Amino acid sequence: MITLVLSSCPSSLRGHLTRWLTEVSANVFVGKVTPRIREKIWTLVTENLRSGRAIMTFPSRESEQGYDFEVLNHEWEVVDADGLKLVRRPRKTRPSQSDAPKPGWSRAGRKRRFGR
Repeated sequence: MITLVLSSCPSSLRGHLTRWLTEVSANVFVGKVTPRIREKIWTLVTENLRSGRAIMTFPSRESEQGYDFEVLNHEWEVVDADGLKLVRRPRKTRPSQSDAPKPGWSRAGRKRRFGR
């Protein structure tokens, strides 16, 4: 069984997807298809979804979790952590040097210890 969630989906793509999948909610499709059809569906989505986003989950024997997923036009990225697939939201900015902890005493610690 696969689950496909779309955002900003053109109605023509929704029509194509209803050939193989059932739309259970707005832009949420589920269905049981072969891996060959699943790949064709993902190709159809990647070719027709311009600015929208798509996430598809499907069963996988190779995965420890028993499922795998594909992500398109999403700010989150897929990370493989020792055989486990995770989704991580990347940081908008890199941590700067000022964010790093500074060695030495804090102000409260100096005041308590040295009376300053």
